[in-house]
Amino acid sequence: MPGSVPPSAAAVDEFASPAVAVSGPAHLLRVSLLMAGSCLPILGAVLIAPVLPKMQDHFESTPGAKALVPLALTVPALALALLAPFAGVIVDRLGRKRLLIVTTLLYAVFGTAPLYLDSLAAIIASRALVGIAEAAIMTCCTTLIGDYYSGHQRMKYLALQTMCASASATVFFVIGGAAGSAGWRVPFWAYAVSLALAPLMATALPNPAARPTVDELPAEAEVSRRFPWRQLRGICALTFFGAMVFYTVPVEMSYLLDDLGVKNSGVIGLATAVSSAATVGGAITFARLQRSPDPLVPAVLALCAAGFGVMFLAGNAPLLVVGAVINCVGTGMLLPALLTSAMSRLAFEDRGRGTGLWMAAFFGGEFVCPLVLLAVESAVGSLAGAVGVLGLAAALVAVGLLAARRRAGAVDARLLPEQTT
Repeated sequence: MPGSVPPSAAAVDEFASPAVAVSGPAHLLRVSLLMAGSCLPILGAVLIAPVLPKMQDHFESTPGAKALVPLALTVPALALALLAPFAGVIVDRLGRKRLLIVTTLLYAVFGTAPLYLDSLAAIIASRALVGIAEAAIMTCCTTLIGDYYSGHQRMKYLALQTMCASASATVFFVIGGAAGSAGWRVPFWAYAVSLALAPLMATALPNPAARPTVDELPAEAEVSRRFPWRQLRGICALTFFGAMVFYTVPVEMSYLLDDLGVKNSGVIGLATAVSSAATVGGAITFARLQRSPDPLVPAVLALCAAGFGVMFLAGNAPLLVVGAVINCVGTGMLLPALLTSAMSRLAFEDRGRGTGLWMAAFFGGEFVCPLVLLAVESAVGSLAGAVGVLGLAAALVAVGLLAARRRAGAVDARLLPEQTT
């Protein structure tokens, strides 16, 4: 990942961001719809988690049900990770708004399918289709944020996206648990909410303004029109790792507490809610910063590593929660920092494809997170030890990024000595 935003990124923002209102009722509705759309994949990830045991009981006579039922929860994330790059290409070719509306409607169709499907295989297939719709929805919403806003406004709303996703995860988990008490199929009714969002999106979201072609751009901006594979590759690799850092606490917190002897589900839920609130706090902090996100990434990763270190050393639940809060403040800043950095390098014509690649990296990291921690746990002997190893890796990545930035700064100083006078 480059140490700082190159000059071409500024040119991209100058020529790729349309003027849209940033206040008033229309603006509030537009932002609300983009945030609501961004929360739909989160709904798919956590809503049915509380009813998995009931699903397991219902399909206990189905061969392989013990392995297949959990797939109903994880297969949308896998489908999203695999298909987001293709969704990005389609976004650039067919248009953001049109694809968003269509896939938001399909999200309701596929999401509610388990209400009437009796085959476990068919349910898993419908969940994979939900993941395809989620890939398009998430890519479209994030791309539209990049289209409508630039500079600090873009940073602000990408951070808000993280805040909404983190807060909604807790809300959806509670809703899923409450609805699941009436039967394992009941939570799937929540997917129908997208039927109300689609008409509002059709009327309230403007089509992004047409952009100048490469021939119409000034000569100094022409280089920005080439798809920045090299720069985006580094950001996506860092995002893949950052997603594992981001999802460790939400996925593993209950197991870590259980290892410390905490069995009360209410206490576990409270600890998870506190951690989620810390993630929101980190995103709010990022939104208030008036600077480029790239220089922040090493420091934010170091903060995440410090949180993991405290969790590794924790011998009691309160200290474990303190470590989780430190880590989640960092992850709340890390996600929008990486996404804003990627956005700043993408011209309008390539923003969908670039966003799709970023989404694939993030949700790919989410999918492998528990698998990687399980493998490390088997090697070191405990889940806390695995968290400690991930913290060490985060610290090393932070040091590597900081060293790379300093080397890049030294090279720039040698190449441009006249700037010192």
